[in-house]
Amino acid sequence: MADRALARKVLQTEAAAILALVDRVDDRFDRAIDLLRECRGRVILTGMGKSGVICQKIAATLSSTGTPAFFLHPAEAMHGDLGVIRGDDVVVALSYSGETDEILSLIETIRRLGAKLIAITGVARSALGLAADVALDCGVTEEACPMNLVPTASTTAALAMGDALAMTLLVEKGFRQEDFASLHPGGKLGKRLMRVDSLMRSGKHCPVVRSDTGMRDVIYEMSSKGLGMACVVDGDEALLGIITDGDLRRHMEKGGDIRSLTAADVMTSGPVSIPPFTFAAQALNIMEGRKITSIVVVDGESRRVVGVVHVHDLWPTEIF
Repeated sequence: MADRALARKVLQTEAAAILALVDRVDDRFDRAIDLLRECRGRVILTGMGKSGVICQKIAATLSSTGTPAFFLHPAEAMHGDLGVIRGDDVVVALSYSGETDEILSLIETIRRLGAKLIAITGVARSALGLAADVALDCGVTEEACPMNLVPTASTTAALAMGDALAMTLLVEKGFRQEDFASLHPGGKLGKRLMRVDSLMRSGKHCPVVRSDTGMRDVIYEMSSKGLGMACVVDGDEALLGIITDGDLRRHMEKGGDIRSLTAADVMTSGPVSIPPFTFAAQALNIMEGRKITSIVVVDGESRRVVGVVHVHDLWPTEIF
């Protein structure tokens, strides 16, 4: 049977390592955020061994939230890859001891180029910590390893500090849900956050008629665009109403020849509409609540029709 007591001790030790960082979010953290926010180049993460793995995760998190970042292997850097560092970059170096030879070898080049250096280390007064523009203390009292050897609590603390930096920077930069969606078009989260302006039928694919359009042409427009509806607009392309298959059936049931009518005679006035920046999930919620299959997309106060979203257009978002 697995040693559950040990497993619980591992989790408790790593949780304690993270909680110990809370009181260390101080002026040094603020300075690190300032350097990252003001960076005009890229954020370069570098670290050896398991610290390098943590660097790759932090770099991925930064990149996915609007801050260009990548991982630079310190050993490879000393064999030709130093050329990626530029003066307007910020280098974030992870080394628990702060004395990792491969990391220390980069400092001269970083200083010569004028790039800024943030250290994430367990020893603030180490060679790396003293050389950095700002050193974030991620020291732990013990590793979760029973022998107190394998980097466990220390790497967890470093990862958590990286997340704290990335999330704070995200807010500082005004990163929005739609920004996240644009950077994650292939992921389920990104699909759920897609806006209707990237899904709607627009231009020649959007069924639009004028209020004085005869019903013969209205029916042709509805049939040719294949949405079972048409938007009715005025001379400025502003939305006045919509005509659906249901509207046509109801007027036919009343008797008389609908071909003598105009769009204004048949349309439903004041239909529900949404702006282009509406999320796909919001559009679906409105359609389900109103029991409709299409919704008109209008542009701001002018209410100019810019497109139509059909429920079938939302299938690729996987929000059903």
